[in-house]
Amino acid sequence: MTASVAIIGLGIMGSRMLKHMRLHEDFNPDYLWDPCPIACENAKKIDNDSQIMKSANHAIENADLVYLACPPSVREFYALKAAEMDKPLFLEKPFGIDIKKSESLLKKLKSYDVPIAVNFTQAAGVALSDLLSSKKSGEMGEMVGIDIIVTYSSWPRLWQKEADWLRFKKEGGMTREVISHFLFFSERVLGPLKVIWAKTSYPDDILLCETGVFAKLENANGLPVNIFANVGGQQPDRQELTIKGSKKSRKVAEFYKDSVSIGNDFIPLRKEPDDPRAVSLMSQLDDLSLHIKNKPNRLATMDEALRVQKLVEGILSKT
Repeated sequence: MTASVAIIGLGIMGSRMLKHMRLHEDFNPDYLWDPCPIACENAKKIDNDSQIMKSANHAIENADLVYLACPPSVREFYALKAAEMDKPLFLEKPFGIDIKKSESLLKKLKSYDVPIAVNFTQAAGVALSDLLSSKKSGEMGEMVGIDIIVTYSSWPRLWQKEADWLRFKKEGGMTREVISHFLFFSERVLGPLKVIWAKTSYPDDILLCETGVFAKLENANGLPVNIFANVGGQQPDRQELTIKGSKKSRKVAEFYKDSVSIGNDFIPLRKEPDDPRAVSLMSQLDDLSLHIKNKPNRLATMDEALRVQKLVEGILSKT
């Protein structure tokens, strides 16, 4: 059965999901809403078969599934509206920005008997699945730790400029937007983490988000996750996650470039797809289809998302 979908929030992620949901046999993204008329116009250019609804409530009540791609500050309101209507939910990350509010939201959402997952984009990807299999088989040897390196010449990145909220400390920043993905990945590999120390740098304008992050986290066995991230200077974007083992190490760059090293240069494990983002999104949607049918899947749970949020906000609080 094909599920009709309401998409609330038609910015970068909402528009991207609209395009790929229309291509997936299990979803029809029929009901759209965004408070910005320009965003609505742009969405209709992407998919003319969808309808712009007069309110978020109207979109939600007509759909079988609700995807929330709106900013974190309003996501709680729409999530509870959808859950009250018994609609399965697919939430963008971060789960929230205020930990106490997110803890309360998680408790409220769990009281409803509806499937709910969070969109950490690597959850159903081949890199994470293959790495976990390699770890389980012993092929990588003993786990040594994980290094996260993220650098940008500017933030937000050029293709994110329309999402102006990403440049502000209140909801945005590279730690919530990007590093959170790698923290989720790291916890899937090493288990729950805690912040040991962190140093976060901010610009003089107190409203703007972080420009530098250095942090060390550890799992229950003391294995480290080291973070180095900064913004500034002319350089290409760099987004790397290196999972180190005593026999083999794996590096995931730009979310999908998966390579292996036995002490020499990292060697790609597979041919890069023509459109890696499309492959990643379709994998997420395959598992979302399983999720709303209450079948086993690899999507991030609300508990995982809240743990990542606590790590992120803990890092951002250290200056």
